[in-house]
Amino acid sequence: MKTSIVPKAETIRDYVRERYGAIARQGDESCGCAATGCCGGGQSYGEKLGYAADELKAAGEADLGLGCGNPLAIAGIQPGETVLDLGSGAGFDCLLAARELAGTGRVIGVDMTPAMVAKARAIAARNGLANVEYRLGEIEALPVADASVDLIISNCVINLSPEKSRVLREAFRVLKPGGRLAIADVLATKPVPPELRTKLTAIGACVGGAAQVDELRTMLATAGFARTEISLRESSRALIVQWTDDATAGEFVVSAIVTAYKPVP
Repeated sequence: MKTSIVPKAETIRDYVRERYGAIARQGDESCGCAATGCCGGGQSYGEKLGYAADELKAAGEADLGLGCGNPLAIAGIQPGETVLDLGSGAGFDCLLAARELAGTGRVIGVDMTPAMVAKARAIAARNGLANVEYRLGEIEALPVADASVDLIISNCVINLSPEKSRVLREAFRVLKPGGRLAIADVLATKPVPPELRTKLTAIGACVGGAAQVDELRTMLATAGFARTEISLRESSRALIVQWTDDATAGEFVVSAIVTAYKPVP
């Protein structure tokens, strides 16, 4: 019997970096993690994720259609806050966070893909956003100081990491006491079959690497987070099946909105 082996962490990171680097270089709107133009008719893809039409217009060329929800809808951004985006891509959510800050505070985007960082920096410069910066780095080892961030957002990225516990420990480290996590991500509602867990294309499509709901709860608690809430979006299953060539993907994973807080000592 052939045994399926999950790719090594660096193999996954290299694949994801190349996949999303290609998307950045193409500059074409994709559809979720599928990186193919597959969302036609009716609402735009961003509207299906929960963004308002004026937000999508404001984001403009930074919207590559790579999200699985709208973390800003539950972020509660306040004037003057420092916001960190894990896996910021072309800067879509960073631009919208800066829009909510209205010239106050600071937005930091971290992404491991050089082409995405370059694209995001160019877009920010064209929009005159002096309080937005992008740093090249991995979310498992954030180039961000301890206890320096009020809010962490992320949109369909943590599932791509082969070391999710490290990501959450790093998120906890850089948050100020009382700081919060507000992310949209893909979670598994039942065990994902080995053929998807071990296939790089399925991992890159935000399906193969999804953590199970209870597994994420445990990782957050172990990292030190409290007041965790996870809200599953069952309607997202219809979108998820468009991200990969495996028609059963929507049976195993769903997009979710997750919030958690770093306790105040």
